[in-house]
Amino acid sequence: MFGEKKLGFGMMRLPLFDGEDQKSIDYEQVNQMVDTFMERGFTYFDTAYMYHNFISERVLKSAVVERHPRESFTVATKLPISHLKKAEDMERIFNEQLEKTGAGYFDYYLLHSLNAEYYKTVEEFDAFGFVKKKQAEGKIKHIGFSFHDSAELLEEILSAHPETEFVQLQLNYLDWDSESIQSGKCYETAVRHHKPVIVMEPVKGGTLAKVPETVEKMFKGENPEMSVASWAVRFAASHEHVGMVLSGMSNMEQLLDNTEFMQDFKPLTEKESTIVEQAVKIINGSVTIPCTGCRYCVDGCPNHIAIPEYFSLYNAAKQGNDMAGSEYAKLTEENGKASDCISCRKCERICPQHLEITGWPKDVAKEFE
Repeated sequence: MFGEKKLGFGMMRLPLFDGEDQKSIDYEQVNQMVDTFMERGFTYFDTAYMYHNFISERVLKSAVVERHPRESFTVATKLPISHLKKAEDMERIFNEQLEKTGAGYFDYYLLHSLNAEYYKTVEEFDAFGFVKKKQAEGKIKHIGFSFHDSAELLEEILSAHPETEFVQLQLNYLDWDSESIQSGKCYETAVRHHKPVIVMEPVKGGTLAKVPETVEKMFKGENPEMSVASWAVRFAASHEHVGMVLSGMSNMEQLLDNTEFMQDFKPLTEKESTIVEQAVKIINGSVTIPCTGCRYCVDGCPNHIAIPEYFSLYNAAKQGNDMAGSEYAKLTEENGKASDCISCRKCERICPQHLEITGWPKDVAKEFE
């Protein structure tokens, strides 16, 4: 279904001129990255309605659709269940996405970020019926959904909706045995239902590209030429029923690295798998807040707190970064402080990692304020 090469270009973490402004896209670098990606034989581009403060789909249009023949690439985007207030919103948003991308049709179209709460909305508005109708009209080739919940709920959804052609799951070596993310259990559920898997967050928002020094030495000792991040991407791609691994590449360096080792992909060896198991134990003991920086929590925060940035700086401080405090002070000039959190829990209801977010700002404030 997905083609021979297993690497997809995730347009969620594009290169920026200003790290605090999600719209400050470095279009020239994006164009160069897209061209290199396609020159190396990769064709899959993944975007979504909300990415980069609602402009990622337009970036796809300018960098890919308007610069390359339509048959030379595939486009995946998503229906934002969180933005549906009435059934009519689906048609409006879908038409807006066709206009923003200029793609004419979507090769892959997903119901975005299903969990227990959003699945109720999906059923209430018959979102599966809507995407099936668009598929019949020739505007969607393949329908699926991205998922952030328990294997039990995934079993329920796939049993109720066998029309699903694929599932997009968060899958990485750190979350494989996690009881909150349940990467392994969800993967096995999809396999039982004969649904191919697209992987998101293989590097866990960059966490698995910046591992403790002990882990890095283990990886480099086994293969000095392979990047730290490559171990995470290869772990995900090594699973038999994974058809595509998405990587949110933020610069040309990351793209060159990913496309190099995925061009002639080789699954992890038994020895490499054992090293990864050892790495998991070490990393689990070093990460204080397991936030991936997806930013889903930011838009709804009433006090405009830069939640993922603060969590990243807190982790850095705990690992000995002396500059984290000054970076925090700089961020608070244009964002709410961690101590401004009112524990409304809006962030927790949308967090794909199911983190108890509102407990952490107090610790962040204690560290930096």
